[in-house]
Amino acid sequence: MLAPVAAVAQDARGSVTNLPLPRFVSMKASEGNVRRGPSLSHRIDWVYVRRDMPLEITAEFGHWRRVRDRDGAGGWVHYSLLSGVRTVIVERDMLDLYAKPDERSQVTARLALGVIAKLDECTATWCRVEAGGYDGWAPKNALWGVKPDEIRE
Repeated sequence: MLAPVAAVAQDARGSVTNLPLPRFVSMKASEGNVRRGPSLSHRIDWVYVRRDMPLEITAEFGHWRRVRDRDGAGGWVHYSLLSGVRTVIVERDMLDLYAKPDERSQVTARLALGVIAKLDECTATWCRVEAGGYDGWAPKNALWGVKPDEIRE
């Protein structure tokens, strides 16, 4: 009985967009209110103030998206504040970026903990990212904003 439930959860789609749930997006705006519910009448719990911050959409309701951040905090954000551009947050201090998806290749840069990087392609265990004019490959498990099984070309 558990197998059908797991299959349904993986194939979940948003009732508004028909896009997969959960899915990652980023903050388009440099500031966005996070509300307790999906309308302007709901209380603002806090404000995101970091443009390009990756967020995970977990639900949809009209023009609203329920999101969560890397700390698990979340709420409802108006869809106009979000972008489909994919970004990730570096989860490891002084993360080496490599020229190739191989730890024996040349280190092209090092990124500090909490840096937001644009996400490019991903293999099973590596992702190519760009931040501050530098790009390279990083281990996928050192990034938040990409699913462990996600492959991007």
